[in-house]
Amino acid sequence: MKYYTTQMDAAKQNIITKEMKIVAKKENRTPEEIRSLIADGKVAICANKNHKCLDANGVGSMLKTKINVNLGVSRDCKDYNIEMQKVMEAVNMGADAIMDLSSHGDTTAFRRKLTAECPAMIGTVPVYDSVIHYQRDLATLTAKDFIDVVKLHAQDGVDFVTLHCGITRKTIKQIKTHKRKMNIVSRGGSLVFAWMCMTGNENPFYEYYDEILDICREYDVTVSLGDACRPGCLSDAGDVCQIEELVRLGELTKRAWAKNVQVIVEGPGHVPLDQIEANMKIQQTICMGAPFYVLGPLVTDIAPGYDHITSAIGGALAAAAGAAFLCYVTPAEHLALPNLDDVKQGIIASKIAAHAADIAKHIPGAREIDDKMADARRNLDWEAQWKCAIDPDTAKAIRADRSPEHDDTCSMCGKFCAVRSMNKALNGEYIDIL
Repeated sequence: MKYYTTQMDAAKQNIITKEMKIVAKKENRTPEEIRSLIADGKVAICANKNHKCLDANGVGSMLKTKINVNLGVSRDCKDYNIEMQKVMEAVNMGADAIMDLSSHGDTTAFRRKLTAECPAMIGTVPVYDSVIHYQRDLATLTAKDFIDVVKLHAQDGVDFVTLHCGITRKTIKQIKTHKRKMNIVSRGGSLVFAWMCMTGNENPFYEYYDEILDICREYDVTVSLGDACRPGCLSDAGDVCQIEELVRLGELTKRAWAKNVQVIVEGPGHVPLDQIEANMKIQQTICMGAPFYVLGPLVTDIAPGYDHITSAIGGALAAAAGAAFLCYVTPAEHLALPNLDDVKQGIIASKIAAHAADIAKHIPGAREIDDKMADARRNLDWEAQWKCAIDPDTAKAIRADRSPEHDDTCSMCGKFCAVRSMNKALNGEYIDIL
């Protein structure tokens, strides 16, 4: 039996792993198709060897669009039990990945609980955890400290790590020169930027990238190349800082693939509607088809409380144009740590966007459920409609709250219902309206 280190290593050796078989079945593809796409870097199966309860999924633009849910405690909201409840609810609602963005407390215990119990892909941002892990101010941390935390996360079973490798000391000058409206809005990116400013050193995730890749290869951790310079407002979209970093991420993608480490590339951000498709095509070209992971994009800056909607609009367009992975956005974006209801609304909005994009991309089997829903609606079969609905509980509750006089209608149209009238007319039945 041939030995392999990572899913990409296996794919390049023409070995089909059990994870590839699982993904192929889910995607209505053959295992050989999945293997070939992984070998080319166009699909990633984020599957740490130590994440034993993982239900493997593939991330790639030619597969079903995947959804990530950001969770984790903060100093102001620090109940890990509530956060774990959100995690399992998110998984039950169809989240494909959970990113633990905790910035307070015993992050190690929570992370290990996630990889022990959660079947979704688990992602982290090690630079956040470095300050918490060592309980020291940012400026006192060394490059080795950061790298050791990456290794700790890998050992704990994390499937992908966001690393802000693409900004360098050159970026400091760019940010000061180009006068962005929102500067850097990436939390991890801002920490790396601040560390470079305070210490005078090069970005450790860039300077010691090869050492980090060796760690990722050992545990089969996928590198999610963070976009520190993603635009945080429409005005900054597509500027020099964003594009220059993207070019560097393309170079880093090649270096990871050379070591058989899988890569996902992170993208914007806030982007005007008419620029989204171009953003996706530029990334696909520069990063050679590596899966693109986008936050939104949010298509307007003025909708706090409704940013799950602005994100879903942008996410649908982005995924239809080639994005593979949508990071959900909740109504609490820019405002607060999301509660359970915010999480639900964010996931539903992202699922709608992902599904709409999959239909547009002609993903095998994507439209089958829509055709079943059309049949159920034509037949006025409410139970069948609930089975097709993305959120059946909400649909049922709305109907129950405003129940009609007659079961074969709804309280909007009553006996004026077009579906009811057409069914009766085509069956040669008398159509009673009053």
